[in-house]
Amino acid sequence: LGNHDYRGDALAQLSPFLRKIDSRWLCLRSFVVNAEIAELFFVDTTPFVEEYFTSPEDHVYDWRGVSPVKSYTANLLKDLESALKESSATWKIVVGHHAIRSVGHHGDTQELIDQLLPILQANKVDLYMNGHDHCLERISDQKSPIQFLTSGAGSKAWRGDVSTSNNAGVNFFYDGQGFMSVKLTQSDVEIVFYDVFGRLLHRWTMSKLQDLLHPVI
Repeated sequence: LGNHDYRGDALAQLSPFLRKIDSRWLCLRSFVVNAEIAELFFVDTTPFVEEYFTSPEDHVYDWRGVSPVKSYTANLLKDLESALKESSATWKIVVGHHAIRSVGHHGDTQELIDQLLPILQANKVDLYMNGHDHCLERISDQKSPIQFLTSGAGSKAWRGDVSTSNNAGVNFFYDGQGFMSVKLTQSDVEIVFYDVFGRLLHRWTMSKLQDLLHPVI
């Protein structure tokens, strides 16, 4: 769930009855999808953001099932760390609503930098994917191979307020509508960003072929 989802009836969105209406529907707070060569770890990032608790303005958040928040986030991180350690997938992909690194409208999420990022760095995560910022971007972590990928450009783009306070590792940024595609094989990953008309904006590829041929024992 994103921050706007938490401003509605969160439990209604998580209801298992929705799967009876459409079996393709899956909405949980945090979960893991095993896609054989890849495992996707979905993380409930909204409760980490202190501003939603301390300065909610005129918004009302549905924190049922989350309080007490410190225990909730601590247990979430513990479960994530355990799942990452147990994973033998070639590609480890973590997905959250909020960006860890971003030069878009919202910028970096400091709480995730402090609490989530060290776990990802220690457990050889390859990609962190998020929305929240209404733009497209790829940023490389400065301490690990992690790529931070923002694909939130489905609507309300063209904000024109790029943050330059921390632009380390920024490889691509597009302040407009568009989308991202991901292609994975046992040895390679290809990330491609497109604008709203389907024109290619940015492509990034990486290979793990050497690692597969000469695994570290």
